[in-house]
Formats: sequence, C-alpha cells, structure tokens
Amino acid sequence: MNILILSTSPRQGSLTFRFSTYLKQEIQKQLPENQTGLINFAEFDISPFGKGSFPSNPISPFQEKLIGLWESADLIFFCSPEYNWTASAETFILLERLGGRAHINFFQNKVFALAGVSSGRGGRQPALDMGRVLSKIIGFLGTESVVSPKILEVHEVGGNLDENGQSSGNPAFEGSVSSFVEYSLKMAKRWKSSKAID
Repeated sequence: MNILILSTSPRQGSLTFRFSTYLKQEIQKQLPENQTGLINFAEFDISPFGKGSFPSNPISPFQEKLIGLWESADLIFFCSPEYNWTASAETFILLERLGGRAHINFFQNKVFALAGVSSGRGGRQPALDMGRVLSKIIGFLGTESVVSPKILEVHEVGGNLDENGQSSGNPAFEGSVSSFVEYSLKMAKRWKSSKAID
C-alpha cells in the first residue's frame, strides 16, 4: 500500500510537521511493508488561481514530489494546523488547484484521512472543514474515493512530542493516534480490495 502524509503548515519546524513525523512512525509500526511519503508544506510554492499555473513551468521540486506521491497513493493523510479556527490557507489553495477535471485522477480510488493539529485543545474544526471540501470535490468530479469518517484532534503537540517527533509517553495521546492509524488503514485496505473486485 502506498501512503502519503501532507503536513500542511507553511512554518519551518511546525508542530504539524512534528506530528506528521510521529504519524509516519506509527504507520510504519502498524504496516511495515507500506511505502509512506511525507511532504512538508514549509516548501509550498503553489499559487492560487489567477497568480500562475499549476503545475508551474518549469515544475518545481515541491510540485513534482507532490504530484508523484499523490498519484500513486492509496491512502492520503491531511494534517493541518488550526489557524483561525480552520485549516491552513495552503490546504485550501491546493484543493482549489486540484479540484477540477484536469486533475481528476488525484481523486480516483483514494481514501483520505484527516487530522487537525493544535498547540492546545483544538483540531476538530480544520479536520471537519477539510473533509467537507474533499467530499464536495469527489462528488463534483464523480470519482470513486472516500473520506474516512474518523478524524483525529491532535491536542497539545508541544507537550506530547519533542522536536524530532518522538513521544513523551502520554498513553492517551499515543492511544488516540494508534487508533486513528488502525482505522484509516482498515478503511484503505477494504476500499482497495473492493475496487479490485469491481
């Protein structure tokens, strides 16, 4: 199974990237044979509509990596910080650029899993907002993909993970991430097997 994690904070050394690093470790623990890519939006260079093309010409290293990993992914994790009670602007710029028929393959036979990251007790709203937009794109394009109903609210990242994404040992934190990963992997396996039967 090919898996992609999008860490959608534009900040260098962000809490979202810290969590995404931990998430990748947990995925590899539960599914050692997977291929998991991680993209850090600290290098994000996609312009909104009216401000340039996508992909750019010439294509940037960030865009080339994003396109390659997304197209081959079976399961895509969106991890967004909570900015002003919603997901990052970069998340919505990306979905705006991809959400048309020119990029329909980005939404064909995929499972999307959503996590909202907070320095405090937040994260729910960005996950819900990303899910709403992804569901509308899938419905509009008429593709066969699914947004997992189990979201993850990632609380108090600074106290639960160090700068390298290593856990401080909080059992509630570790358990919630483990459960989220387990559910997301089951969804992706079932979706993939059902499409193989089709």
